[in-house]
Amino acid sequence: MFRRLWFVFIGIFALLMLAAIVGCEAAPEGSAEWYFARAYQFAKQGDYNSAITNYTDAIKVEPLLSKAYVNRAAAYDSIGEYDLAIIDCDKALTLEANLPLAYLNRASAYNGQGNYDKAIQDCESAIQLDNKLAQAYINRAIAYNHKGDMGNSIADCNKALDINPNLPDGYYHRAFAYEALLKTDAAIADFNKFISLSDNQVLIETARQEIIKLMAPVLTPTTTSSANGNGR
Repeated sequence: MFRRLWFVFIGIFALLMLAAIVGCEAAPEGSAEWYFARAYQFAKQGDYNSAITNYTDAIKVEPLLSKAYVNRAAAYDSIGEYDLAIIDCDKALTLEANLPLAYLNRASAYNGQGNYDKAIQDCESAIQLDNKLAQAYINRAIAYNHKGDMGNSIADCNKALDINPNLPDGYYHRAFAYEALLKTDAAIADFNKFISLSDNQVLIETARQEIIKLMAPVLTPTTTSSANGNGR
């Protein structure tokens, strides 16, 4: 899954987790903010179903809490419930029109559905509201990649990396674009950089397998016949 949703801003993970814990302790138990903070912690732990339950409880207490819809959308997106993620982003945007993260998460869901043109449109809306939102460029790069537009995919990864040079996703998706363009050395370099920065073991293994594939010698008819013992 190409998600890696805005939940994970790696450089400030520990600080955000601490903020969520403090928020949970500070908010009155049973309040919307209390449920929101609990949900946030569950999402950080990868327990998206529990996160959804608690975001839903926050919304029950405070139905106009736009950030709860935005975060629940991200949780839905993480478990492949793209339709529900889009519905939540739509609701958040009716409550508050200028929410870049709502556009960002809806773009991610559209990518999941394969609706790349809508994903690009939403990424552009997010960027208009916050042109330093690196993940918006990544989500747009993913959409461009699927549309076969590797030039724009690489350009967006470059923009994301200008904002955050330590963003693993930038190297990961740029590597695939370079690979599609047969720029082997650049692809290998980006996959290696991704491995050095990421803690996502599944994607790290994917990157390693791509490197092995890229480094494998190309078999020609001569080498093939030699391998079969027929060459001279």
